[in-house]
Amino acid sequence: MVSMLQNHENGIFRFGAYEADPGSGELRKSGVRLRVQEQPFQVLLVLLGRPSAVVTREELRQKLWPADTFVDFDHSLNTVVNKLREALSDSAANPRFIETLARRGYRFLAPVEFVQNQAAPGLPPAIVVAPTKIAGEPAFSRTPSTVSVLTRAEDVPAVRPRYVRVLFLLIQLMYLSFYIAALARLTRVHELLERTLGYPAWVMTLLVVSAVVALPIRLYLTSAVVFELSGLSNKFHRLFPVTFPLDQLWALSPFLLAPQIGVGLALAATAALIYAPFAQRTLLLMGDRSQAAGSL
Repeated sequence: MVSMLQNHENGIFRFGAYEADPGSGELRKSGVRLRVQEQPFQVLLVLLGRPSAVVTREELRQKLWPADTFVDFDHSLNTVVNKLREALSDSAANPRFIETLARRGYRFLAPVEFVQNQAAPGLPPAIVVAPTKIAGEPAFSRTPSTVSVLTRAEDVPAVRPRYVRVLFLLIQLMYLSFYIAALARLTRVHELLERTLGYPAWVMTLLVVSAVVALPIRLYLTSAVVFELSGLSNKFHRLFPVTFPLDQLWALSPFLLAPQIGVGLALAATAALIYAPFAQRTLLLMGDRSQAAGSL
């Protein structure tokens, strides 16, 4: 195992999307500061200093409580570790970061790197990388504030996750209703397209294919919200290049109702639907910001 640098005050630990700064006593996720108490943070530093190695409960006791301190050690340490897991959105049953070894102690599972502060101008930071790697754990970006055309997590306010889920679910149900209604009334849609465009064969093919492709995606996203699937934001961002052109195509669907609602209202509805893909992405970023801040 590669040992960490001894002077941890002069650098930052990085693991996954997280940063732990021993000097300032701060824990951050994607640049957002998390609320964590002193003792859980001290336990984290001990584990980060010895990634993939077993840290015994006795070592943690000596770190957190002096020898003459009277405390229910077992219960207090369990409470401290649980608070740390809560800050990291981790769990004892399915750990990504902190593994419990019964009657022995704890082990930090994820890859860890320690980036030392520059000692002098022009010198690159020293980086020590732990050899362990957890499958599926995203690497931390060293430039979280890169310029982006789309909204970033740090640009949006924190919103309660249940509000995010409700609004995101309503959008999925809206799209599902579009697809199902169009497929259920293909004859009527064909008539409208023929009346409007004159030669609707290719348009009908595009409509049916896009609905058939988008329908299972929306069902997946709906079930992900209902069953509170973890990592929904990352999964949606991976699907975004696929759903975006489909959503933009279906944003034109209000014009099928133009004879009934008028061109002006159809244009207004289309403008709102053009924004809907970005609204979904922003909603999930708000939920991520809330979880990262740990305030809700």
